[in-house]
Amino acid sequence: MRRIGNQTFIFDKPPFIIGASAVAGPKEAKGNFGDYFDLNLKDDAFGEKSYEKAECKMQKTAMESAVEKARLTFEDIDAILSGDISNQITASSFAARGHNSMYLGLYGACATFGEAAILGGMLICGGFMNRVLCAASSHFSSAERQYRYPLELGNQRPPSSQWTVTAAGAIVLSVNGDGPRLTGGTVGKIVDMGVTDANNMGAAMAPAACECIYAHFKETGRAPDYYDLILTGDLGKFGHSLLLRLLKEKGVDMPESFNDCGAMIYKDGQEAFQGGSGAGCCGAVFSSFIYKQMSAGRLGRVLIVPTGALLSKTSAEQGESIPGIAHAFSVENP
Repeated sequence: MRRIGNQTFIFDKPPFIIGASAVAGPKEAKGNFGDYFDLNLKDDAFGEKSYEKAECKMQKTAMESAVEKARLTFEDIDAILSGDISNQITASSFAARGHNSMYLGLYGACATFGEAAILGGMLICGGFMNRVLCAASSHFSSAERQYRYPLELGNQRPPSSQWTVTAAGAIVLSVNGDGPRLTGGTVGKIVDMGVTDANNMGAAMAPAACECIYAHFKETGRAPDYYDLILTGDLGKFGHSLLLRLLKEKGVDMPESFNDCGAMIYKDGQEAFQGGSGAGCCGAVFSSFIYKQMSAGRLGRVLIVPTGALLSKTSAEQGESIPGIAHAFSVENP
């Protein structure tokens, strides 16, 4: 493992992604990636008494499925690195309990999946672990009362808002194997441009995504066309258009293949406004569509840039601005 520049790490012996799985809610199942998810729920309660319990079950199911697809058991997993956007990341810690693996709970808001992947890669490339499970999840109905207002209030959603994705994604990183490899990552920095509107998180996250992507290209010496596909995590349609403008101001012209998981996950007419958000958005899209495309050889090099808005309902009510974060990780076929 080499550190190049200030923020970027290159894995000279890249860990393999040997298993991946995604669980999605009923709205997501009707979206653009419904055919790629491993399990599509018929109702977002998932047979549980609360939405929080449902999210925990979703993440647990995605993790167990990823481990099974890797032809391993949890006895083979050195550590679980996971997170979500609920208070005290309970969905993740509760999903990990009962498994005989070390646990590292992470919080990077909707950028958590990228944080888990980069840290997992570091642990393996540093020789500390052989197999790591990385996961992230979110649930629309639980997230709304975490960040805005309970659904029971029936608040009207403004056009700038996004729909928190009900989904979970998980991948298994291994020191040996075959298929797509995690080749490196650029760790982001907090960027706060003073945005205070909790219903316009794309505007809060886009500057952080811009700084992370710019640092990645500058420190690696790569051009955007090095990758077959570049996806941000959940900026939504407005956040994606803003990011394009910010990158252009820095002299970076992005290819037509550049897109955003949140802008892509729902179909037109699904009333998701600016698109999807949530820690499960990028995690589920990568663990299903992207991973399957790479495993089939239809994509060779991919850069994934999960994005996060670091706010809480309390901070928003106290008039605090919304800091943004983004991390980038690269996945390549041999």
